[in-house]
Amino acid sequence: MSGVFKGLVLACLLVLLALQAQAQQTLAVIAHQNGAPTTLSFKELRSVFRGEKQRWSNGTKVMIALIKTNNTLGETISEKVYAMKPDALNKYWLALVFQGRASAPYFFNSVPELQTFVSQNPGAIGIIDQPISTPEIRTVVVDGKRTL
Repeated sequence: MSGVFKGLVLACLLVLLALQAQAQQTLAVIAHQNGAPTTLSFKELRSVFRGEKQRWSNGTKVMIALIKTNNTLGETISEKVYAMKPDALNKYWLALVFQGRASAPYFFNSVPELQTFVSQNPGAIGIIDQPISTPEIRTVVVDGKRTL
C-alpha cells in the first residue's frame, strides 16, 4: 500500500510542476513590421486575437497566427490570452468562422513555422515563447512589457 501511495503522491507532484511551468511560461507577441502597432494594451490584444478587429489602422488585414493547442505553448496561449481551455478556443473559432464574423487564424505546429509566416505576411500577428526582432518581425509591447 505504501508503494501505491508514494506513486500517487509522485504523480500528483509531477502534475503540479507541469501546471506551474505552464503558468510561468513566457509569451511574446510578434508582428510583421507592416500592420500591427508597436504597442497595445492587453485589452486591445485580446480583442485582436478574438477576431474583433479585421484591419489595422493603416488598412492592412489582420492575420492571426497561433501555435496549435495540442502542445504546451498552445495551451498556455489559449489560457493566458483567451482565458479559455484549448477545446473551448477551438470551438470559439469554429463558431466565429461558421457565422462569417471573422477569418480563421492560421495554426502552426512550431514557433519557427509561425515566425516564417509572420515574416512573410504584412498584417500578421502571433504569439511565441520569447521576444524577437528581425528586419521583418518586431515584438509588440503589451501594457509596457515585451513579454506577457
